Amino acid sequence: GDRSYLFLGIDDTMSVGIRFPSNLFGHPTNKRIEAVNSELEYWASHSNAPVTRVVFGHFPMSFTTSSEGGQRYESVFARQSISAYLCGHLHAKVSKQLWRHHQMRTEERSSSFWEWELGDWKESRLIRILAIDGGVVSFIDQTLKQPFQTSILITYPTDSRNMNMLESKKGPPRNDINVLVFSEELIVNVSARVFDSHDEFKIVEEMPLQLVDSSSANKPLFHAKWNAKNYMSSSPTRYWLQVFVLDSNGKKTLSERRPFSVEGKIAILHRPWLNRLIFEVEWEDAYKVLLWSNLAFTILLLFIPQIMYHFLKKKPSYQRWALSVLTSPVQQRKAWFWLVWFLMEGANSKAFCFCLSLYVLWITQMPWFWGHATSENGEIAQMYVSGWSIPSFGMTNYKLSSPDVMVITLPFLYLVVLPVVVLSYGLYAERAAAYLRYHRRAENRANTADTTAAAACFLPGFPGPGALMNLSCKNKMKFVLIKFFGGWTRKIILLACLITAMIHLKLSSMLMSAYGSIPVALSPPLTWMPLLLLSVAAYCTMLPVG
Repeated sequence: GDRSYLFLGIDDTMSVGIRFPSNLFGHPTNKRIEAVNSELEYWASHSNAPVTRVVFGHFPMSFTTSSEGGQRYESVFARQSISAYLCGHLHAKVSKQLWRHHQMRTEERSSSFWEWELGDWKESRLIRILAIDGGVVSFIDQTLKQPFQTSILITYPTDSRNMNMLESKKGPPRNDINVLVFSEELIVNVSARVFDSHDEFKIVEEMPLQLVDSSSANKPLFHAKWNAKNYMSSSPTRYWLQVFVLDSNGKKTLSERRPFSVEGKIAILHRPWLNRLIFEVEWEDAYKVLLWSNLAFTILLLFIPQIMYHFLKKKPSYQRWALSVLTSPVQQRKAWFWLVWFLMEGANSKAFCFCLSLYVLWITQMPWFWGHATSENGEIAQMYVSGWSIPSFGMTNYKLSSPDVMVITLPFLYLVVLPVVVLSYGLYAERAAAYLRYHRRAENRANTADTTAAAACFLPGFPGPGALMNLSCKNKMKFVLIKFFGGWTRKIILLACLITAMIHLKLSSMLMSAYGSIPVALSPPLTWMPLLLLSVAAYCTMLPVG
């Protein structure tokens, strides 16, 4: 014929299958990308007719990593001028209309291609009907949860918002309308209407479409001629097209009203921020930024207070300044004072800060947990922040499933580890403030030297958790509750600790379901340490009751 068609499928799953959720990304290799480039290049150079190339794969480009040599598919697709890349993977969880127009500058020219995501058949019952009309690719998605409905696919002119128009830019506008109609009933009438959005969507033209004679048994193609020059416009969304279908039962079906551009212009319209976040962010690079910014912030949060504590804590000027500010009205206290107080007094316990630092160092270099990574009863593998280590595959040093493990590491770092550090600091800083308040109250109640000396034990850093009051058995429970929960500030911090603990238990239970309850539960870095650190911080910051 006068045109050739190439459909090329790619498989970028990992060489070793890792169980959900650590299978988020496609992992191409240099060899695979070169093979795709060679295949596309071969058909372009060995065909006497123009070639329309469509590539399909499972993973979107936003969830496809670079190869070991840093290569990516986007440059290959643009250089070879493919019409579209069809993908899935997201199961229509975010949206049923995810598309992206890739534009990049190659060595010879500026090239582009469309990426179209399709929801799944298993849960959403979505199918996609793809058509190629004179080199122009168009599609329609159909939901088959209910009995089959009449489907209308306008193959030309295509939707200017999300259809590929590269081939049509090379020649003059086509003076025809082509529509595919799929129906269980006999179609008796098909017509098309053109609307002008600059004139309150008034009808500009209405034309009947005739059935095209062909060898096809169902004969679903309808066609009409028009003067395309009448619809040339600087705006790709000025003119809109809608098709009306009437079947033998008298049922009318309308297509979606959509914009078109006979000149092949593309309208990049505003899309929801979640669509752009999921489909247009290169998550391989974003993961590195999110991961190391979190770890860097956490490490600075651990070490900067230690340096400040070492140089300032023992100076009488700092103690007098802190005491004077704390005893002043709340509205006179500057925001930076609370930050300095939080950092200084939060790092008051050297032993606890050393445990926090050791824990953060562990999760940056050592295994987080152990689990069945490849199968339900497979061997035990180790998960690091850099990926999975599977000894039987000879991959002890080489880590698999990176950056796929971001679905584990980022929630744990941002929702558990960082809150544990901040809340622990908050508990120690709140205890120090409570000691100072007690000191001031003691000075106001009595002026004797003995009382002042007794109150001095409540200055920051001096009292120990063993300074208890002698209480009768009747009041012991009440004393314990008051001692543990303290004032409103401490209650709020303890509530935040409880929320963090619940999030941690939820994440741990999800990993137990994915990789085995016993090995994950017996992994102290992930399962035990956050709860243990919060419990120790809460216990060590309990206050004596005056």
